[in-house]
Amino acid sequence: MVLAPRLDLRQAQSLVMTPQLQQAIKLLQMSNIDLSTYVEQELERNPLLERDERADFVAPAARAEDRADADAAVVVDRGAGEGADGPSPLDQDYNTDRDEAGAGDMAAAADGAGGLDALGLGMGAWGGGGGGAHDFGEDTRDLEETLSRPASLREHLDAQMAVDLTDPVDRMIGTHLVGHLDACGYLAVSVEEAALALGVPVSRVEAVLARMQALDPPGLFARSLKECLALQLADRNRLDPAMVALLDHLELLGRRDLPALMKVCGVDAEDLRDMIAEIRALDPKPALAFEGEPIRTVVPDVVMRPNPEGGWLVELNSDTLPRVLVNRRYLARVQPSAKGDKAVRAFLGEQMQNANWLVKALDQRATTIIKVAAEIIRQQDAFLELGLPGLRPLILRDVANAIGMHESTVSRVTSNKYIATPRGLFELKYFFTQAINSSAGGEAHSAEAVRARIKALIDAEPPKGVLSDDRIVAILRAEGVDIARRTVAKYREGMRIPSSVQRRREKAALASG
Repeated sequence: MVLAPRLDLRQAQSLVMTPQLQQAIKLLQMSNIDLSTYVEQELERNPLLERDERADFVAPAARAEDRADADAAVVVDRGAGEGADGPSPLDQDYNTDRDEAGAGDMAAAADGAGGLDALGLGMGAWGGGGGGAHDFGEDTRDLEETLSRPASLREHLDAQMAVDLTDPVDRMIGTHLVGHLDACGYLAVSVEEAALALGVPVSRVEAVLARMQALDPPGLFARSLKECLALQLADRNRLDPAMVALLDHLELLGRRDLPALMKVCGVDAEDLRDMIAEIRALDPKPALAFEGEPIRTVVPDVVMRPNPEGGWLVELNSDTLPRVLVNRRYLARVQPSAKGDKAVRAFLGEQMQNANWLVKALDQRATTIIKVAAEIIRQQDAFLELGLPGLRPLILRDVANAIGMHESTVSRVTSNKYIATPRGLFELKYFFTQAINSSAGGEAHSAEAVRARIKALIDAEPPKGVLSDDRIVAILRAEGVDIARRTVAKYREGMRIPSSVQRRREKAALASG
């Protein structure tokens, strides 16, 4: 075999993921809130970008390629989706707990040059026109100084220990125990391990632990669920012998074996019902109220409303969508002075290219989101009319084929995007559900609609007529839903509904009381 250099000419096709293409894909996945943060960063970096402050008016001189069009809207005709002409076999009136999307306009008012300044009595007049003078209403503090946050669990406990534990050794032990609390507020170290680590007697650690368990909120520093609930009941002066027996048999409560609980606690059905209600009112994870993340309000990225001329009007939420322009006036002003400096010319050329790309990318993103959202509304028009019974099976491929895009693009568009509809606020991915075949050979049913129908059947069952999974299967098949028993059991367990045996036992115990 002879080794020798050789030149070959080959032709091949390949997709090159340029940095701009990768960034465009990331922009497509962002929600409007995340996109606003990204655009703010670009406005700080790029001097050729400026924020478009005009809400409704666009100057005729502004070119289309210089502005991200955030006002795109699509009208979707009602009844355009398949299966929207007639009611679903699951057309029932059942309650669905959905958050209603409320939309309100926010108006900001700025104070004019009136008040004391209009009379020449402002702080500037008092200060002799010095640069350090400020008006009474002006807040000169930094942003960090105005931010507030709730006290953490450790700060809350440290403030109480400063009053309850005056001995330095006891306070050291208490601080050590606080450091070994887990996320739920349970003590993750044994008394013996704490005593060995601190070099103090076990009895002293136990004494400090008893005092720490009396701190607010009750239930902290417990070593088990039983002890956590007992501490909270003791704080309410409700830890009587019957409650102690109930806590000793929590496994019976988990199985809903109410007759056995009445026997071990020595109470009747009414008293047991009250005791269970007290247990449910307790907090099994008392530390989460302090360490939890603040609740984030979901802001819709797409808004739809009835069109006065018929159908639905689907548009982007302009209140949260950033608008940017290419500042060509600034470029024309600085270009003459940069003719002799190659570095400045290269910088301006790069920033101009980035600015044009961002404006076009935002425009393409808005167009793509509107296309996908409009097609989803067109496919799920029956859901807007009938509710969950009208929700039809839908997959990414259906939407992608209808609008001529790839499935991955549709997947990115529907990620972290919410739409405000007359029925509430939903994530775009909510409308994609699995299909369950029809027993009559007709159109398939949505898994979400079938799940809601199962819950409605169980909620409406009488105490003496508890429905088994087999009976639910028979009812659904009579309604045209071809479903297996294991699927019904899976949906029921997913909704945390107990089995028919447990429901029958619980209802019988409550009825006997």
